[in-house]
Amino acid sequence: MKKNFLHSIYGTVLAASLLASACKKPFLDIVPDNVVTLANAFSNKTEAEKYLYTCYGYLPDAGPVSNILFFGADDMWTYYENNYFYQSPWKIARGEQNVVNPWVDFWNGNNHAKPYFKAIRDCNIFLENMFEGESYRHIAYLSPDMQKRWIAEVKFLKAYYHFYLLRMYGPIPITDKSLPVSATPEQVKVKRDPVDKVVDYIVRLLDEAAAELPAEITNRGTELGRVTKPAAQMLKAKLLVMAASPLFNGNPDYSSFKDKDGQLLFNPNYDAAKWEKAAAACEAAIQTCAGAGIRLYEFTDPFVKLAPSTAIQMSIRGSITERWNTETIWALSGRVDNVLQTYSMVDRIDPSFPNPTYLNSYMAPTIKMAETFYSKHGVPINEDKTWDYSRRYEQRTGTYAERLDIQEGYTTAKLNFDRENRFYACLGFDGGRWFMQSNATDENAWTIKAKFGQPQGKVSDQFYSETGYWPKKLVNWKFTQTNNSYTTESYPWPEMRLADLYLLYAEALNETGKGNDAIPWLDKIRKRAGLDGVVTSWSNYSTSPGKFSSKEGLREIIHQERLIEMCFEGSRNWDLRRWKKAVIYQNKPVLGWDVNQRVASEYYRPRTLFQQTFVAPRDYLWPLREYDLTVNTNLVQNPGW
Repeated sequence: MKKNFLHSIYGTVLAASLLASACKKPFLDIVPDNVVTLANAFSNKTEAEKYLYTCYGYLPDAGPVSNILFFGADDMWTYYENNYFYQSPWKIARGEQNVVNPWVDFWNGNNHAKPYFKAIRDCNIFLENMFEGESYRHIAYLSPDMQKRWIAEVKFLKAYYHFYLLRMYGPIPITDKSLPVSATPEQVKVKRDPVDKVVDYIVRLLDEAAAELPAEITNRGTELGRVTKPAAQMLKAKLLVMAASPLFNGNPDYSSFKDKDGQLLFNPNYDAAKWEKAAAACEAAIQTCAGAGIRLYEFTDPFVKLAPSTAIQMSIRGSITERWNTETIWALSGRVDNVLQTYSMVDRIDPSFPNPTYLNSYMAPTIKMAETFYSKHGVPINEDKTWDYSRRYEQRTGTYAERLDIQEGYTTAKLNFDRENRFYACLGFDGGRWFMQSNATDENAWTIKAKFGQPQGKVSDQFYSETGYWPKKLVNWKFTQTNNSYTTESYPWPEMRLADLYLLYAEALNETGKGNDAIPWLDKIRKRAGLDGVVTSWSNYSTSPGKFSSKEGLREIIHQERLIEMCFEGSRNWDLRRWKKAVIYQNKPVLGWDVNQRVASEYYRPRTLFQQTFVAPRDYLWPLREYDLTVNTNLVQNPGW
C-alpha cells in the first residue's frame, strides 16, 4: 500500500506549502509568501521554485542546542545552569529518553526536531505535480532539463529524510505517495516496513536522483547548497555502510522483532554481501567526487607564514570551517548560526580586550575525547610504547620547542603533550595556543588560561567550559573579539565531506577481507594530518605492532580513525550505535578537569561530571511516541520501550 503516515495527524496536504518559512540563506532565502492552494503553488516558475525550497526547508539545523550532532553521545558536555531545561539532545546523553514525549522526535517534529514524515509528504506533493501518471508533466515554464533536475533534487531529499528516520528508528513506513484527503482511517494506519525493504527503496530513489543531478554546482552565486550527483552517491554509500553494520545486519537483539502480522522487521541473518554493496557504492562515489574536483582540503594563504605543524592544523580546522572548501561534497547552507561558534569559543582570549563578551563556551569536549586522539607517532596513547599513559593526569611544563602548541613555561597536563596535530587543531585547553587570523603569525597565537579565576576559566555559574576543553575545530579562524563584542565568518555545515567517504570505504573494504586495500585510504587522511601511514606507525611505535594485519585489528584502527577525524561533527553519535559500541562507551563516567581549582596540581584531577547509562538494546533506536501507537494501532514499539 502506498503510504503517508502523518496525513492522519497533521491535517490536509494543503498546509504543506506553508512550511518554507524555515528556509535560510543563501539560496534558501526564497520562501513561499501567499501560497495557499496547490494549484497556485505550481502555477508559475517562481511559485514552483518556492515549493522546491520548501522541500529543502526541513534540512536539520546545526545549532549547538537544537541538533543531536553535538550532545547526544559522550563526546561533549556542559554545565547544568539553564542548559538542561531547553536542550533535548543532552537529555538523551543523560539517559532521559522516554516514550511519552520523546526527545529529538523527528517522527513528529517535536523537541528540537523537524517533522520528517511531513517533509516527505511535501516532497511527494512536489513530485506528483511534476508527473502525469508515469510520464513527465508538460510544464511550460520549465525546460525539460530543469524539470529533471528539480525532480532529482526532491527525490534526493525524500531519500535523505527516509534515511534520517531509518537511522533513528529502524523500520519505518515507506512513504511513497501522498494519500488523498478522502483517505479512510484504515488507509492511514500504515505499518512499519522491514529495514532491508526501506534500504532498497532509498537506494532506488538515490540512483534515480544521481542520474539527473549535476556533477557540481556551476552557479555558485545562487545555488550553493543544492544537491549534486556526488552528494547522492555519498548518501547511498553512507546508507549501505550503515545497513551492513552490526546494528542492522543480522543483529540477534532484533531477531524476534515483528509487526502485528508476524512479519520480521529486521533480517536475523548476517549478510556479508551487504559489505560488498557498500564498498561498491563508496568506490563509485569516490570516482564521481574525483571527477568533480573534490579533494582533501589543504590550507593555503600567501599572506600568512606558518610552521608546518600549524599549517597542518589549519587544514584540519579549515576542512570544517572554510566556506565551500575543496573537501565539501554537500554542505547545508544557512544551517550554522554564529551561536555555534560563540558556544565553542573561549572568551577574553585576546589580552588587548579584557572585557568579557559573554561567549557561552559551554560546548565542552570530555576528557574521553582528549584521550581518543593519537600520540604524535600516530598510534593510540595507550599503545604507544614511548608515551607514559599511566601518568597522563600528572603535570608538565611547556618548553620552547613546544611553544606553538603549548605556552612555553606554562604547566598543564601531560595528557596534552606529544599529541598528533589533530589534537591541537580540534581542542582548546588550559595552556594551549589558539592561532587565529588576527595573530598574523603562529608565534603570536593566544594562550588559554583556564584555571578558576583566570581569563578563560570559571568566574561565574555560566559562560565557562565544564571540562576544561573547547572544540576549537568548530570555530572559524577569522573569529575576532573586541570589548563587549565579536565578529566572525559563518560557514555552511559540512554534512558530507571527502574524508568521511574515504573512511567509509576503508571500513567496507576491511569488512570484505580487503584490509590491504583499505589501508591506503586511511593513509590519505593520516598524511593530511601529518602522520606516517598505518603500517609504519604501528610497526615502529605500537605495543601491538601487527594489529593492522588482521580484520579485527584493522577494524579497531579504522573505528578510532573515524572517532578522531570526524570528532564533533555528529558522526560519533551514529557510529557508536551502528557498531553496537554505545553500550561500551556510554556506560562510563563523563570526566572533566576540576575547573573550580586555581592551581595545576588541583585543577588536573579528573572530576566525574555524570555517570552515563545506556541500556541495550533499548537505547540504540528512538522510541515511538505512545500517542502515535494509540492513533495508529498497526504500529509496533521498538524493543525495550
